[in-house]
Amino acid sequence: MPALVLILALTFAASPFWVPDFGGFEGDQFPVPQINPPVQPEGYAFAIWGPIYLWLVVGAGFGVVKRWSAPDWAPMRVPLAVSLAVGSVWLPVAVQSPVWATVLIWVMLISALIALWRSPRLDPWAAAWPVGLYAGWLSAASCVALGLMLGGYGWTSERTAAWLMVTAAVILALLIQRGLGRAPTYGVAVIWALVAIGVQNGFDPRSVGALAVLGAVVMIRPTVSAIRGENLSPRGQL
Repeated sequence: MPALVLILALTFAASPFWVPDFGGFEGDQFPVPQINPPVQPEGYAFAIWGPIYLWLVVGAGFGVVKRWSAPDWAPMRVPLAVSLAVGSVWLPVAVQSPVWATVLIWVMLISALIALWRSPRLDPWAAAWPVGLYAGWLSAASCVALGLMLGGYGWTSERTAAWLMVTAAVILALLIQRGLGRAPTYGVAVIWALVAIGVQNGFDPRSVGALAVLGAVVMIRPTVSAIRGENLSPRGQL
């Protein structure tokens, strides 16, 4: 299993080379075209994938070299392998079908969260922190994908979809970060995404951008608490 996680981390990190021009769902992939939807973060935010890919590979490599048979690493590996395997094929699916891409990103998120909760208390830099960064971004991205689906299929207006799903992202992230009590990188990734939604909306106090920025501010406290309590909290382990 340690070797499989490393292989999947490498294939996941290599997946952008298979679809090099992907920059998010195209507006015309939806029955109601999504042109600059307010739920979507500003484009620069997607640069976080570079650190995520690199850190997951480094962490998995450390697990192979130094923690091959460590019992506290074993519970994390199966759900992480599932998430990385799905992530490795996500981009080709996203080009073809936003619906299936949305389903798969939620599979990635749920399995990544299970992995995060099962991550070892020791070696957080190689286990909990990279998985936390990954899961945090997925928490925001999964809600964004649902927001695009709501607006793109005419179930709500783009504005309503953005308000609903940004609210959902903030609540979800707060529950996870507070319940976990560690892995502050989770909160950092969510804050990064929320601020980028604020940038996309021009920090207009009348727009969903204000809600996103408020959510980012609210996330600071549990994230700082996780920094102070890393490896000390009795919570956050399945």
